[in-house]
Amino acid sequence: MISKIYDSPAAALDGVLFDGMTIMSGGFGLSGNPENLIPALRDAGTKDLTVISNNCGADGFGLWMLLNNGQIKKMISSYVGENKLFESLYLSGKLELELNPQGTLAERIRAGGAGIPAFYTKTGVGTVVAEGKPVEEFDGELYVRERWLRADLAIVKAWKADPEGNLIYRKTARNFNPMMATAAKVTIVEVEEIVEAGSLEPDCIHTPGIYVNRIIKGGHYAKLIEKRTVRQREPA
Repeated sequence: MISKIYDSPAAALDGVLFDGMTIMSGGFGLSGNPENLIPALRDAGTKDLTVISNNCGADGFGLWMLLNNGQIKKMISSYVGENKLFESLYLSGKLELELNPQGTLAERIRAGGAGIPAFYTKTGVGTVVAEGKPVEEFDGELYVRERWLRADLAIVKAWKADPEGNLIYRKTARNFNPMMATAAKVTIVEVEEIVEAGSLEPDCIHTPGIYVNRIIKGGHYAKLIEKRTVRQREPA
């Protein structure tokens, strides 16, 4: 039986990358990003990428590395955030952007994994989001038709995996990662821990191993906080 476990991010990406490909990258803000696979993708130099991700990292972190390296041609995302490089590249016409409402983006990815080529939603009706898309009436309400999203490659961050590729995500990292794992031709996962086969409680598995092609054990996770907010304790 061929092992799904690879020694390094570069080894896991070998033979999968090509210029002009579409990549899904998990994460929500700074949580649940594939922090080891993204630098390896940068080092590979693959260019003209279409990247599907909720956002595009932050200054010096995550997908920002690919933006800064000129590898991304188009972003399909829902949040530009405080990424000044993202903003400047888009406004200067150097980066294409397909902006989606966040729930619509999540559902387009889920639909891609479920084999549903299109669906209808009220979100965006009467706005620029609906421009050029079919709008139909159901039960007296208007709905805009959205298409699925699928990719050549999904890079995913999970907490634990077994050798079969069964995955468990931890807390906020269970964001776009599970959906993306199902919606790509090849899914590569980095995890904090690889456990023995049979040691994961079946009821706790979020992504079945059938969706996972390659696994690496990641390390040196920054686990940054985008905005730290604190308040003074009340006097005793």
